[in-house]
Amino acid sequence: MKFSVRSTDLQKALAKTVSVVPSRSTLPILENLLFDVHANTLKVTATDLEISVSVSLEVQGSQNGTIAIPAKRIFDTVRALPDTNIAFTIDVESNKIRMKTDNGEYTLTGESSEEFPSIPEFKGESEIPFEVSVLQKLIGTTLFAVSADELRPAMMGVLIQFSKNDVRTVATDGHRLVRVSNKNIASGKLSKDIIIPAKALSLIDKIAAGTDTKVAISATHVMFKFEGTSLISRLIEEKYPNYESVIPLDNEKKLVVNKHEMLQSVRRVSLYSNSTTHQIRLSVGSDQLKITAEDQDFGSEAKEKISCDYSSDDMEIGFNSGYVVDVLSHLDADEVEFKLSSPNRAAIISPVTQKEGEDVLMLIMPVRLNN
Repeated sequence: MKFSVRSTDLQKALAKTVSVVPSRSTLPILENLLFDVHANTLKVTATDLEISVSVSLEVQGSQNGTIAIPAKRIFDTVRALPDTNIAFTIDVESNKIRMKTDNGEYTLTGESSEEFPSIPEFKGESEIPFEVSVLQKLIGTTLFAVSADELRPAMMGVLIQFSKNDVRTVATDGHRLVRVSNKNIASGKLSKDIIIPAKALSLIDKIAAGTDTKVAISATHVMFKFEGTSLISRLIEEKYPNYESVIPLDNEKKLVVNKHEMLQSVRRVSLYSNSTTHQIRLSVGSDQLKITAEDQDFGSEAKEKISCDYSSDDMEIGFNSGYVVDVLSHLDADEVEFKLSSPNRAAIISPVTQKEGEDVLMLIMPVRLNN
């Protein structure tokens, strides 16, 4: 098995695959990358049995063959090389791999490709075209709110709801919730709900290439196809909680603030909050929002006020500052609207001006204020 490739091209391919490789696994073979050379094309594959990523790139002067190569060793080596040509000579009988550049020679031992788990051939029932930027925004706006609670596996992924009118992405951890709807995606007559694990979606930014992608769905898996790269993930086969039931419909008090001003203010004030609760207090009055935090254990306190647009009754409500920062950071708007009801009811936050065909709604549960 022989081929040669530019180190920079190989590094890009390896960077997309190594993120999938488990650092410690009960199956040591998973700590390898599968190199498959066929007709001047090298296909590099990584899997953790739940998620698989494959990247194809052109190589020169190839002799066909397959071998599993230690992922960390090959990636660290190629990343440390300057832009140079690497000639690979691989003995698939002894699994010895020799890499030769103009100035050096490196030898390592791989494993038989037969030990590497076979990636099942994907047969998608439905295929939806996406613009890569639209897909990235849908994922990026919701992913931060996914739960890490293994006792609630459905909430460890993002719910994607396909309907003839729109595509929705939803994530919640029980303390905050995000729902993003986009009417600009043509999903045809498809009507389907799927839950994709957070880890798979977090890889999309790393592997995305080109301007368009296709998302193919089967009964148990989803596949994202980019230029020369594909990602296959097992779906979370659980029932997602009824998220609509927690979105209040009667939050009549409307507070409009400059997102950037509030975000910076919350970040500063929260430095003085209790290190366990991270609690901040929002005191809303006529055209003024006061943000305060205190840590009685250390005798520290901070107060700031910013201008706002608010004409309802004065009220105070408490939040975990980290959740407020997360929500504001992921809203693509200069001005945001808080819809409030009472100090013990969830707040709804959304951009004052929504992008065309898009509807973004975020929700934060309040915390009880210490008087």
